[in-house]
Amino acid sequence: MTAKPTAGAARATVYGYPRQGRNRELKKAVEGYWKGRVTAEALRETAAGLRRSNWRQLAEAGITEIPTGDFSYYDHVLDTSVMVGAVPARHREAVGTDALDGYFAMARGTQDTAPLEMTKWFDTNYHYLVPELGPDTVFTADPGKQVAELEEALALGHTARPVLVGPVTYLLLAKPAPGVAADFQPITLLDRLLPVYAEVLAALRAAGAQWVQLDEPALVQDRTPAELNAAARAYRELGALTDRSKLLVASYFGRLGDALQVLAASPVEGLGLDFTDSGAANLDDLASVGGLPGKRLVAGVVDGRNIWINDHQRALTTLGTLLGLADRVDVAASCSLLHVPLDASAERDIDPQVRRWLAFARQKTREISVLARGLAQGTDAITAELAANRADLASRAGSALTHDPAVRARTEAITDADGRRSQPYAERTAAQRARLGLPLLPATTIGSFPQTDELRLARADLRAGRIDTAGYEARIRGEIEEVVSFQEKTGLDVLVHGEPERNDMVQYFAERLTGYLATRHGWVQSYGTRYVRPPVLAGDISRPGPMTVRWTSYAQSLTAKPVKGMLTGPVTMLAWSFVRDDQPLGDTARQVALALRDEVADLEAAGTSVIQVDEPALRETLPLRAADRAAYLDWATESFRLTTSGVRPDTQIHTHMCYAEFGDVVQAIDDLDADVISLEAARSHMQVARELAAHGYLREAGPGVWDIHSPRVPSAEEAAGLLRTGLEAVPAERLWVNPDCGLKTRGWAETRASLENLVAAAREVRAGLTGGRG
Repeated sequence: MTAKPTAGAARATVYGYPRQGRNRELKKAVEGYWKGRVTAEALRETAAGLRRSNWRQLAEAGITEIPTGDFSYYDHVLDTSVMVGAVPARHREAVGTDALDGYFAMARGTQDTAPLEMTKWFDTNYHYLVPELGPDTVFTADPGKQVAELEEALALGHTARPVLVGPVTYLLLAKPAPGVAADFQPITLLDRLLPVYAEVLAALRAAGAQWVQLDEPALVQDRTPAELNAAARAYRELGALTDRSKLLVASYFGRLGDALQVLAASPVEGLGLDFTDSGAANLDDLASVGGLPGKRLVAGVVDGRNIWINDHQRALTTLGTLLGLADRVDVAASCSLLHVPLDASAERDIDPQVRRWLAFARQKTREISVLARGLAQGTDAITAELAANRADLASRAGSALTHDPAVRARTEAITDADGRRSQPYAERTAAQRARLGLPLLPATTIGSFPQTDELRLARADLRAGRIDTAGYEARIRGEIEEVVSFQEKTGLDVLVHGEPERNDMVQYFAERLTGYLATRHGWVQSYGTRYVRPPVLAGDISRPGPMTVRWTSYAQSLTAKPVKGMLTGPVTMLAWSFVRDDQPLGDTARQVALALRDEVADLEAAGTSVIQVDEPALRETLPLRAADRAAYLDWATESFRLTTSGVRPDTQIHTHMCYAEFGDVVQAIDDLDADVISLEAARSHMQVARELAAHGYLREAGPGVWDIHSPRVPSAEEAAGLLRTGLEAVPAERLWVNPDCGLKTRGWAETRASLENLVAAAREVRAGLTGGRG
């Protein structure tokens, strides 16, 4: 295609941008504030500086309309709860006393007050704070943050567009507040919420907003007729307002489906749609509803969730088709760039040719600008950029990194028998109990122990050459000895080595497998101040040698109690990496599973009796549309079984999942055929235990009794109460006692106190079950 110039310059825009700064300045400032080392004013100055830097970078890259309001100290959904006055009753006093401290109390909790529940943002690894609503919720408008950030950007000379979570998505993400009937539907509060949005829109118009973006990603999921009617009513009413800016309703992460007709018929001035692979059907759907005559279309043709360079020719073809379907077509990423790292040019350890295949946030903004220029001026205006793009795409397609014949031959040789245990669960559980000799309600942890400053310093010293390998390993041995000794003294029944040698549960393995690339600066926000560096899955995967056996075996040599081998499962290895987009995900999952299968075999041969293969991302990666889920769950559960099914019947296989809605995947959890599963349950008050019971799950389970994403220490009484709630759903002979998740992010003081309380709770409840003999 040779694109012809269009009338008027196409806008280049994005929906959001990474918040943390080049060196994670926001993380350091927020955590410094929590520790009392940074004042509130200094924190605000750091945040303002990061916003200015982001806007400058966007403008320099050619983004002609920048987003505001997407910046957050912790989470944009929590910001929305503040904006609409949906502060839980237990936090109102704290918010009223000090708005900033109250905000963080809602996010993290305090010793006396539980935080908001946290779960995954659609099918990403970003976590949001779940709004708590009820029939008595009273909304009040607080547009201060949005107005202030818009005014900052306008004062600097930018064309700015405030970005808000839309009212329908906000209500669909919410849950009934504690004490509210479980069947309460927050969407019934829409008529109460819309006037508050009207106040916010009026305030933004008064502050100078020409456009306001309302994000409605929940509409790309399957929605009932009642929910679609709610969306129609919401945008009919907001569109009818006279005191407002123009409205752009944006969806992303997939196909809008039936909601497209609803939004197209509404009196809003613009729509934003995803036209990457995940939302490709939007193109045909848009044509089928007659396009968007008289409206603005923001076309997400650059993938906002992955890090591979864009195919410019393909994107221009899509954009050329869209020109006939809307009054104006502008160019954007498919979603907020919050989900990718900041700048690929900082990755100096990656081969320069390979680095040319990568596009992080800064590179994506330039891609968007190039496409906007090509759309507005014709492809002759971007001849050089198109030639360079074609060369880089060809370089990747022809690279030896992406194709290993031995790996492909082994994957093609997989049989159905490779994914089945030699005995059914009912038979092998007796062999496991005889081998392990565990008490009723066995207590364990999920895997990691606190990653102390000393451990991080040791890794930094090793990289910098300040200590040699022998010195580093001596520090690791010392840490393992301390962790094992503490667990024995505390009374845990199944121990872990604490993972002191691991920087991250995915990156550690990626650095030891062929086909992966590790980044140095590729930080992405997971939640709050927690950032991860997803590795890049660039080619075929294999395992050159054992990855975990040495340190697991060393820990086992220190104790007579069983020590779990700890691995990250194949689905999570994909979900928390930037995956290759040149072959089906199922094929990649099988390659990873075979590499992990070799590690499981080596752990078992070394005497490890309990092996945990974590799959926290199983639910997170579930397709947003029900029609797409069966195919995903087939390869996802198969890859787990392929990893674990080669062991003896008396080797106990555990798995772990956290911070997701599990009700949709209970059958898949069963299909994993693990012997024990541990799941997050503390913030949701054992909801998952009830879901397992309703399903008829017959294996052992450990719904967590300690919310490790909060600094508060649960009392023994609190943990015992949760255990008793768990016993209402899971029989004592199948119930385990454990935290919600790993302890990497916690400090040693709270870890010691919390685990001591957890063991005390297990003993108390056990004694009640055994007549005082526990």
